[in-house]
Amino acid sequence: MIDYKTEEEIEIQRKSSLLVGKTLAEVAKLIEPGITTLKLDKVAEEFIRDNNAIPGFKDYNGFPNTLCTSVNEQVVHGIPNGNPLKEGDIVSVDCGVLFKGFYGDSAYTFAVGKISDEIKQLLEVTKQSLLMGLEKAVVGNRVGDIGYTIQQYTESFGYGVVRELVGHGVGKNLHESPEVPNYGRRKAGLKLKLGLVLAIEPMINLGTRDVKQLKDGWTIVTADGKPSAHFEHDVAVRKGKPDVLSTFEYIEEVLNIK
Repeated sequence: MIDYKTEEEIEIQRKSSLLVGKTLAEVAKLIEPGITTLKLDKVAEEFIRDNNAIPGFKDYNGFPNTLCTSVNEQVVHGIPNGNPLKEGDIVSVDCGVLFKGFYGDSAYTFAVGKISDEIKQLLEVTKQSLLMGLEKAVVGNRVGDIGYTIQQYTESFGYGVVRELVGHGVGKNLHESPEVPNYGRRKAGLKLKLGLVLAIEPMINLGTRDVKQLKDGWTIVTADGKPSAHFEHDVAVRKGKPDVLSTFEYIEEVLNIK
C-alpha cells in the first residue's frame, strides 16, 4: 500500500526534513577528534525537542538513541557510545524527526579531522551518487531508474553497493512502501507518481558489498572491515524535476564546503 501525499502534507514533511538538516548542522559543529557519539546524540535530541519535534529514531523498534552514528566500517544503525572519535575516522550520522505527524529522515557522512584521499573519494562519490539518484525521482520514471543510476556510478569506482539495506518511502511512518534499492535495472519496479515521497540513501563500501550485523542487534558493518559511506535525502516526486525536501546546506555551511 503506497501512501501518496497531498501538497499540504508535503509542506509539513519539508519542515520536518529541514529540521533534520539543521540538527545535523548542530552535530557538524562538534565533530572533531575526541568527541563521543553519545555527546552528539545528546545535542541532537535537545535541539530537536527545543524545536517542538520528536526524535524519530528514539524507541523506534526499540532503538535506544536519537541518532544512528556509524563509524568507519559501520555501514548504518550504529548506536552512540562513549568512545572518542579519532583523527582520520569517518562517521555517518543518520537522523530522523517527527514533526506534526510526519517524518523527516536524512544522513551525512562526516570526516573527523584529516582523512585519507582514498576515503575522501569514497565520501565524494557516495554523495554524488545520491544527487544523481535524486534526479531520477520524477513522474514517469521507475524505482529501478534510481537504483541503476546509483549502482552504475559507484561501481565504476570499484565500490561495493550494499544490497541488504535500501531506501524507502517516508511520511506518517518512518519506513513506508516502496523500497528503494541502490542497485537495479532501468525501467524496472514501481512507476513513480506525483505525491510519492522517498528517502533515497546510498550505502557504499570501499571494498566488498557484503555486510554483517553485530551482536547488539543493530549495527551493520562491512564484511571485510573496510570503510562505508552513507548519505540520505528525502524527495517528493514531481513532473520534470525532483523536489528535494531535506538539505545539506546548513551542514556544509558549518563545514565551509562550497
